[in-house]
Amino acid sequence: MVTRQADPGADPRLQALTSLAGWRQFASELPAVPDLLDADVWQGLDPGKRAVYDDDRIAHHSRLLVVQTPAVRDVVTTGRRLAHMNRSAHYGRSGLIVSGPARTGKTTAITQLGKTIEVIHRRRYPGCGDHIPVVYVTVPPAATPRMIAAEFARFLGIPVTRQANITDVIESVCGVCAGMRTTGILVDEIHNLNIATRTGAEASDTLKYFSERIPATFVLAGINVERAGLLSGPRGEQIAGRYSMVRTGPFPRDAQWVTLVAAIETSLRLHRHQPGSLPGLAGYLHQRTSGMIGSLLWLIRSAAIQAVIDGTEKITRTSMDAIPVDIASQESGHGKGKP
Repeated sequence: MVTRQADPGADPRLQALTSLAGWRQFASELPAVPDLLDADVWQGLDPGKRAVYDDDRIAHHSRLLVVQTPAVRDVVTTGRRLAHMNRSAHYGRSGLIVSGPARTGKTTAITQLGKTIEVIHRRRYPGCGDHIPVVYVTVPPAATPRMIAAEFARFLGIPVTRQANITDVIESVCGVCAGMRTTGILVDEIHNLNIATRTGAEASDTLKYFSERIPATFVLAGINVERAGLLSGPRGEQIAGRYSMVRTGPFPRDAQWVTLVAAIETSLRLHRHQPGSLPGLAGYLHQRTSGMIGSLLWLIRSAAIQAVIDGTEKITRTSMDAIPVDIASQESGHGKGKP
C-alpha cells in the first residue's frame, strides 16, 4: 500500500510527530541558532529589523537546544546497540523501555534516539527518500487493539475507515513497515496500556504481534511503567524477558545539576544576560523545579522569551520569580522556595 504524501502547502510547524510529515520535518531539521549582534549594531536596528531579530531569538528560546543529559545518552547508546543486535534476528528481537516520573525527559530521549536512527539510515542508503526508518506513535488512553493499529496506520498514512477490518489494517501496517525499511518503532505513553483489563491485555497483544511481525527495534516509554502493571502477570513476564530498561528521574542537587544549568545558559541569546549567573542560581532553580529537566527548561525558556519581549535582555532571580512553573512543581511546594 502506498502512503499518502504530505500536503506541500501545510505549515510543517503544525505537523505532529505522530504523523509521517511531522516526524520527517523533526528528524531533518537543524534549527539555526541566531547570532547575537554587537551592541552598536543591535541598538541601531530600525523597528522592522528589530522585530524580525527579536522574533528569531524568541523562536530560538522557545525550543533551545536539546541538552545531552545522561538519560538521553544512555537511551541513544542502548537503542543503537539493540538495533545492531536485532538487524539479523529473525525472531526474539530485544527492545527498550524508558520509564520514569513525568517531566524527566523520556519523550526527548526516545525522539533523539529515533532521530539518530533516521540520520544513520539515510546516510547508509543515499537516495532512500521514500523509506520510513522510524515510526513514532503514542498510546491513547484506554487503548483498544483497533486504536493501537489505527495509530500505526495514521502515522503511515494508511486510510482506516469505520468498516475496515482490524486484521486488514494490521496486515497493511506490517506490509508498509517491511517495504519501507522501518528499523525503529517508538511507542510513547505506554502507561496508557492497562493489561489488568481484558481490553488493555488485547491491546498489549496487538503491540506484541507488531513487534514479532515488523523487523524493527521497539522502544517503549511511559510514566513509571513498573507501577502501571505492564510488567505484571504472564504477559508482563514476556515483556520483561525481551526488554531492557533505562530509568529517568529528577536530578539531585549536585555538580551535575550545575553543569546542566550552565549548558542551558550557553544557548541563551540575550544582550544583557550575565554569563554564569544561572549556575550561581542552581540551588534556587532546583528548588523551583524539584530537579525535573522538563520544569527547568520550561522556566528558563519562559524567562528568556519574557526578557526579549520586555526588553530587559537578561534572566535574574527576580524575573524568574514572576514566571509560574508547571502545576506539579507548584503543588509540590517548590514554587518560590529559598535556595
